Amino acid sequence: MKKLSKRMELLSKKIEDRIYTAQEALNIVKENANAKFDETIEAHIRLGIDPKYTDQQLRTTVALPNGTGQTIKIAVITSGENVSKAKTAGADLFGEEDLVEDINKGNMNFDLLIATPDMMPKVAKLGRVLGPRGLMPNPKAGTVTNDIANAIKEFKAGKLEFRADKAGIVHVRFGKASFSTNQLFENLKTLQEAIDKNKPSGAKGKYWKTLYLSSTMGPSIQIDIGALQDYQQES
Repeated sequence: MKKLSKRMELLSKKIEDRIYTAQEALNIVKENANAKFDETIEAHIRLGIDPKYTDQQLRTTVALPNGTGQTIKIAVITSGENVSKAKTAGADLFGEEDLVEDINKGNMNFDLLIATPDMMPKVAKLGRVLGPRGLMPNPKAGTVTNDIANAIKEFKAGKLEFRADKAGIVHVRFGKASFSTNQLFENLKTLQEAIDKNKPSGAKGKYWKTLYLSSTMGPSIQIDIGALQDYQQES
């Protein structure tokens, strides 16, 4: 078993052996995020699903009310006048078959790839390089669309794509340590509602197993899922 660093041991001592409310946990996570950079706050959610079955897969998007605090690089593969539209809308990379070729050669200097439907036959050939990185455009994720400008705007503003991994665990960044506790809670609550709303049809038994929060360099804290679900946000 890997030995904890002295810093991690000290931070871990602040966490009691119990399940916390989200607000309690976020206060501690923020306090523990004392690295020399603005740490990312993450949620790690184990769901009662088996993604090897198509009706138990979870892949969707969520627009966080307070954004993620991160700047993402967006690439757009499209054609004709949509190329200039992508540029005007703020895409970091944009092109037609030339960009397809660049990506195929390993040029992956972007965090998100958007494509218009007419280019998907060409993009599909990039499955070998995009698939392992989770970058393949998908209609369910809003990354295959003819409305390029709106898609770029939404993702730049904090819209996130997330999915359950092979073990049925969802890993999502939902803010920064510099965010207020209230901003982080609002984002977390919105994430929880999105996961509930998109519950796979084949999910059986207990849907939410565990929920842990952590910062980039801090220890994790288990959250009371029921209390989070029961909390009613003011409209």
